[in-house]
Amino acid sequence: MTNLTISIDDTLLRNARARALREGTSISARIREFLAAYAAEDSRQQQAAQDFIAAARRSKASSRGVAWNREEIHERHPK
Repeated sequence: MTNLTISIDDTLLRNARARALREGTSISARIREFLAAYAAEDSRQQQAAQDFIAAARRSKASSRGVAWNREEIHERHPK
């Protein structure tokens, strides 16, 4: 495992340590969890987009021959 050195405000560190202690964890564990989620976020978004496209392709939905252009889709109707 690699060590990481960061610079943070003393008050921030003190408050984070207190919270970690209340939660029964450590600052290092919380940072590892954050970095793992941060690194995985992009791949989750890509997977979600791929899943959506696959579901759309499998869909039996039909527009019944109706096609809209960009202007019609974004047309504003007065209230």
